[in-house]
Amino acid sequence: MKNLFIIILLCPLFAMSQIAEELDFIAPFNDGVAAVKKGTSWGFINHEGQLVIDFRDDLVASYVDGSRYPVFSDNRCLISTKRDGITYFGYIDKTGKTVIEPIFLNALNFNNNKALALHILKEELGDNDVLGKHVIGYKYFEVVLDVNGNITYYLNPKGVNFILDKAYLNSPPKVTSKHISENLFAVQSEHKKWHLVTTTMENGLK
Repeated sequence: MKNLFIIILLCPLFAMSQIAEELDFIAPFNDGVAAVKKGTSWGFINHEGQLVIDFRDDLVASYVDGSRYPVFSDNRCLISTKRDGITYFGYIDKTGKTVIEPIFLNALNFNNNKALALHILKEELGDNDVLGKHVIGYKYFEVVLDVNGNITYYLNPKGVNFILDKAYLNSPPKVTSKHISENLFAVQSEHKKWHLVTTTMENGLK
């Protein structure tokens, strides 16, 4: 009975033990955790080497100092999923829970509790009498997200027209804006020029 009691007490410790198998890559620590790779899957360990997020295939690797691996920043890590052949992006927290649903056409890592993402807007364009079809259009907007996934700012209020079809989206459109300081962003125009936008200014969809 005593031995059984000891085994019960030790079970949680074994569940949180260090990874025994060989790994293909171990990333530097960032935000208190480090990404580890096994095959094509990624997980995260803590400073004791314990696997705190199990290996999974939806973590998004970012280029960091010449290497490519998932990172946590502001307690958020990028994930992606495919629907109808199109990739959508969202975020998990350090428990592995999805806290921002993968609904964005592209997204970047958080920085100072803000992240850049491509938000999709569906437009009802009316009916095409010749084809007998209801016409729908799509735009995406470069937006600023808070850590809860709320859109706090539209960096390009006019948006970009696109076709929501895997035949036209072989890869996610790029996020062209840059986060320069806490509330300052560099936004690229259609002429490849830059202008500065501060998120303390009013903005919105017109």
